[in-house]
Amino acid sequence: MDLDAITEYSALHPKPSGLILQYGTAGFRTKAEHLDHVMFRMGLLAVLRSKQTKSTIGVMVTASHNPEEDNGVKLVDPLGEMLAPSWEEHATCLANAEEQDMPRVLMDISVKAAVNLQQDAFIVIGRDTRPTSEKLSQSVIDGVTVLEGQFHDYGLVTTPQLHYMVYCRNTSGQYGEATLEGYYQKLSKAFMELTKQTLCSQDEYRSLKVDCANGIGALKLKEMEHYVSQGLSVQLFNDGTKGKLNHLCGADFVKSHQKPPQGMEMKSNERCCSFDGDADRIVYHYLDVDGHFHLIDGDKIATLISSFLKELLLEIGESLNIGVVQTAYANGSSTRYLEEVMKVPVYCTKTGVKHLHHKAQEFDIGVYFEANGHGTVLFSKAAETKIRQLTKELEDEKRKAAAKMLENVIDLFNQAAGDAISDMLVIEAILTLKDLTIQQWDALYMDLPNRQLKVKVADRQVISTTDAERQVVTPPGLQEAINDLVKKYKLSRAFVRPSGTEDIVRVYAEADSQENADSLARAVSLAVFQLAGGVGETP
Repeated sequence: MDLDAITEYSALHPKPSGLILQYGTAGFRTKAEHLDHVMFRMGLLAVLRSKQTKSTIGVMVTASHNPEEDNGVKLVDPLGEMLAPSWEEHATCLANAEEQDMPRVLMDISVKAAVNLQQDAFIVIGRDTRPTSEKLSQSVIDGVTVLEGQFHDYGLVTTPQLHYMVYCRNTSGQYGEATLEGYYQKLSKAFMELTKQTLCSQDEYRSLKVDCANGIGALKLKEMEHYVSQGLSVQLFNDGTKGKLNHLCGADFVKSHQKPPQGMEMKSNERCCSFDGDADRIVYHYLDVDGHFHLIDGDKIATLISSFLKELLLEIGESLNIGVVQTAYANGSSTRYLEEVMKVPVYCTKTGVKHLHHKAQEFDIGVYFEANGHGTVLFSKAAETKIRQLTKELEDEKRKAAAKMLENVIDLFNQAAGDAISDMLVIEAILTLKDLTIQQWDALYMDLPNRQLKVKVADRQVISTTDAERQVVTPPGLQEAINDLVKKYKLSRAFVRPSGTEDIVRVYAEADSQENADSLARAVSLAVFQLAGGVGETP
């Protein structure tokens, strides 16, 4: 390791004095002008991680659903998964080291993680469409080259596409070809196979309007269109030709404001969906005949997909176990429907995709979606092998067809923690196969009315939780106060949790009517304010 060269290069990417950043579930994210030094250092870290794992590592430059002026970076581990928690700590240490300490911190990490510095390193890099992303990915490349790592720059790709490239390269092409062409071919082949027996049915049913959040998803869907055009016609809105990234559009806007994105013409009962800025989240929505807006979020996506998989497993007659993983934010109606109607076991974890992903790995087939539309289906290696074997061995036509469908679903799900494009193709295939309209899907169960609020506090750390964030441990008396308030309303529940990044407490409440959900949320907010050191205006 040439520390003099690193120090010299680092001076070209100086750290603003006193700036402290935290590597969260989604990596580093902040205003783009503060990130040059972070990008350079993540290039260095990616090389160390690559040497340690003897694998290709990915670096994605994106701030996902954040505003256009923000940017961010996340590292992708060898099997296309998120960076290991111990390396999140290394990332935070390295990003926050003052200029003069940076080479020493780099050496410390390589010693702690037992990195063989003689080992070759290979990094793949991708970026979203933000104006600052190209320059920032060049800073990553500077970090990679000064540590003598090899790299391939994929340029403009969605976050899930970069995850796909990493996994392909680390499985010597067994998973697929590590090119955009390979990605499109793999997904479209599985989609066309899955829907082939229904493609002769009515054509008008197969049209979908997609709000691309003025992000990278628009470019990639355009490239993919001709691969799936026989089975699906997509109409793109907010495609980046005008309008700012994630501004008044995209999955996050639609979910949090519960209204249609700007820039998209919606007629009644048309199927529409929204991606986020880096295309790893998706939500569906439509207007009914009275012009009322209906959101179909991650809970309903998980319900549709897991119900379909459960039916296929019953058809095959194999005892593979399926589990759905949710967070405390999942609507109570979805949990009840899955457990009581579909007889699918449901588990709850802390908020954050990495917690859901980890839990989902415990099942033969693990389905998880956060309510915001971020999620996927994971098949264990054993389950995948078993299903692929059955498609070859089964003689009964119906069972063989069900196994073949499951095999196509396996091929459709990218290794990433969520891929809006593959999720969209799976959903479209299921709706076609089951001949469901968007209204029928929406009517599987009725969401309980709910409300989310925020309370400013002097110190968010006074609140600690247990039971996947559904119960408060400290401060004393707060959980009892919440319990007493919940008893006053029908079909109600409420929980509070501290934000991971700022001194606010997030409040969630649901009840039998919107009025009651609002009333419960306000009452719980007041209890938080009084018992957990609220500041500013009383809720």
